Amino acid sequence: MLDNNTKKLLEFICLNPLVSSKEIHEKALSNVGYSTVKRLISKLIKEKLIEQQGKGKASRYQISPSYTLFAPIDIDEYFSREIDERKINESYNFALINDIFPKINIFSNEELEILNHLQQKFHHTISMLSKTEYLLNMDRLSIDLSWKSSQIEGNTYSLLETERLLKERETAEGKTKEEAVMLLNHKIALDFILEEPDYMKIISISKIESINSLLINELGVDRNIRIRKVSITGTNYRPLDNEFQIREALNDMSELINSRNNIFEKSLLALLLLSYIQAFNDGNKRTARMVSNALLLANEYCPLSFRTVNSIDYKKAMLLFYEQNNLSEFKRIFIEQYKFAVETYF
Repeated sequence: MLDNNTKKLLEFICLNPLVSSKEIHEKALSNVGYSTVKRLISKLIKEKLIEQQGKGKASRYQISPSYTLFAPIDIDEYFSREIDERKINESYNFALINDIFPKINIFSNEELEILNHLQQKFHHTISMLSKTEYLLNMDRLSIDLSWKSSQIEGNTYSLLETERLLKERETAEGKTKEEAVMLLNHKIALDFILEEPDYMKIISISKIESINSLLINELGVDRNIRIRKVSITGTNYRPLDNEFQIREALNDMSELINSRNNIFEKSLLALLLLSYIQAFNDGNKRTARMVSNALLLANEYCPLSFRTVNSIDYKKAMLLFYEQNNLSEFKRIFIEQYKFAVETYF
């Protein structure tokens, strides 16, 4: 969370681009010392929320293009407004993949410290497990992932009904065939990834398409890149509707992810951007969660089950990224779910 002085500083620079530190002090933060203002500016430059133009006394400051990714937003207040009342980015932002993400670190040093500590704990734990024990734990995680990932998409199976279906192939009374197929497809896709752990070491369009095909099998949905428009419930954001632009966006996304060294960044980028691009006729967010996990598994990191995330909170965090290109809420969910997975399954 940003303190009040930092919020005031950012708000002032938003409204007054290319402003000097003295102007910031005199017009926005006269309640604190000039040295404090300078420290805040240095901190925000380091965090890539603002940029410096010029040097010395000629220095001027403006909001960084990446600011929107991390800007603090009151999510409850944001969604208290109806769809048509929200001022949003209605169309796909090409700059995200091509210009903004390549220049920033998604996680702060403090966040990476938390995630790396959890990864070390995971690696230490699995080093002491037999292959059978590891697979049993992973099977439990895969059941939870199949259930939650499907629930987010409206599937009404309970966790217990999901477990019975996946282990005993027993369908639940009063549920549709499509719901059972969706859950079984999840398990098949994750089993494939576990059997081929290096599959997503290098991400590509063809590999993403193959995961989507597993997830939509026997659901009456056209495979491969969509060739028609798609709308998203709950938002006025409209994804790309040109097949060639969609394919280009997927290719650019793959190059971006492959270029990153940090595995957590790879995983989160896949989770966000595959959902944002909406490349397929159906199963986009399910594909995003599966590819994101495949990237973690390919690098011997703990996958996420998303079991404890509230479905509405997940959807709100995703809509916030669609509409504002703000990933702060989704990043929080990612970190929380990684912590839950390491501490629960291993």
